[in-house]
Amino acid sequence: MLIVTCVKQVPDTTQVKVDPVTGTLIREGVPFIMNPYDTHALEESLRLKDKYGFRVAVISMGPPNAEVTLRKTLALGADEAILLSDRVFGGADTLATSMVLTGAIKKLAENEELAMVICGRQTIDGDTAQVGPGIATRLGCTQLTLVDRVEEVDLKAKTVKVRRRLEGRHEVVRAPLPAMIAVLREINTPRYPNVPMRLAAEDAPVTLWDNKVMHMDEATIGLKGSATQVRKIFSPQRALGEILGGENDKPEDSAKLLINKMMEKDLLSL
Repeated sequence: MLIVTCVKQVPDTTQVKVDPVTGTLIREGVPFIMNPYDTHALEESLRLKDKYGFRVAVISMGPPNAEVTLRKTLALGADEAILLSDRVFGGADTLATSMVLTGAIKKLAENEELAMVICGRQTIDGDTAQVGPGIATRLGCTQLTLVDRVEEVDLKAKTVKVRRRLEGRHEVVRAPLPAMIAVLREINTPRYPNVPMRLAAEDAPVTLWDNKVMHMDEATIGLKGSATQVRKIFSPQRALGEILGGENDKPEDSAKLLINKMMEKDLLSL
C-alpha cells in the first residue's frame, strides 16, 4: 500500500525581506528550505513505512529548483519523488494547489492502493492550513487534522487510529483508510540522512510531471483556477508605544493619565 507525502519548498522566512515600493518578496539571495511542518509529515511517513511496510511517494508542486528539496526526501528514505512543475501551475492559491496535488495522487493510485496522504499542518509562507483538507475533499477520503500521534494502523481492517490535539484536550479517533492526515510538529523528531543514503540520492531520479503528463483543465489550476489572489505583501507597521508617568508617580496619577489619553483618542467616553 502507498503513502503519499506532500511537501513544499518555502523561503526561509527568517531571512525574507519585502520591497517597500512594489510590496513583493525580495527573493534574491534568500535560501529555500523544506517547509518545517512537512519534515514531520515525511518523518511520520517513513516511520509507518518502517513499521508496516508501506511504500512512500513524495510529491511537491513548485519551480524546477524544488528538485533539491525532493532529493533530500530520497536521502531520508522516500521510495519515489515527483515534482509537479509547469508554468500553468504557477500563481495557484490553496484551491488550485490542492487540485493539482489531488490529480497527482489519483494518478499514483491508479497503479497502487492508496492508504494515506500525509501533510504538514500548514506552510510557513502561507499559514492557511487549507491544502490538506482540500486534498481530502477532492479525494473524498477521511480527513484527520491536528494529529500529534498515529496510534496504530490496522491493515486487515483498513483503519487508522490517531490522536488529535484540540484546545485543552486530546481526541482519539479511529477512521477508515484511505485518510488524509495533517500532522503537528510535536508528532516526532525528524531523522537525519546517513552518508550512503545522501550519496545515493544524488543519482536517484526525481520524476517531473508537467501538465502534458497530468492533463489538468487549465481553467481549474494555476492563476486561472484560483479563487483568491495576493495583491500585496507588506511588513506589519506598528506605532511606537508611550510610557505614561514615572517610577515615583502614584498609581492613581498614572491611572488618570491613562484615562485622559484614552479619551483624547476617542477610546473611552464618560
